[in-house]
Amino acid sequence: MFNIILFEPEIPPNTGNIMRLCVNASATLHLIHPLGFSLSEKSLRRAGMDYRDMANVREYSNLQQCYLQNNFKRVFACTTKAKQWYSAIDFQADDAFIFGPETRGLPESVLNDFPMEQKLRVPMLKNSRSINLANTVSVILYEAWRQCDFVGGV
Repeated sequence: MFNIILFEPEIPPNTGNIMRLCVNASATLHLIHPLGFSLSEKSLRRAGMDYRDMANVREYSNLQQCYLQNNFKRVFACTTKAKQWYSAIDFQADDAFIFGPETRGLPESVLNDFPMEQKLRVPMLKNSRSINLANTVSVILYEAWRQCDFVGGV
């Protein structure tokens, strides 16, 4: 129903947790290389548990390849540099959300491709470190799914 794009993810347990989240919310996980780990790493397997076989995971050598191989109607950049809260958007089925690497976020070269209205943030207190990547994906994905009446959920 939705698409989660992880641009150059670095931390295997985060990706494993996001993989598990995607299975439970019927989202496709798109991984943009280089990855900071191997998909067979023990810590990724532990976080994703037995969900790897059920997950719809696609890998790409670069972001352009991801865009070319998919026909995303709308893509939202999720970043602490955005001014607009994720809750201000009316999400639609098949929306895609791109998240940057844990230690540095989306680079300016990627963010510059998005108009302001397609840049989203999760609110947090001033001078706080951003929340964990897997938690951020959860907040945004579940809000999008909620707006679509949790289609397919039980």
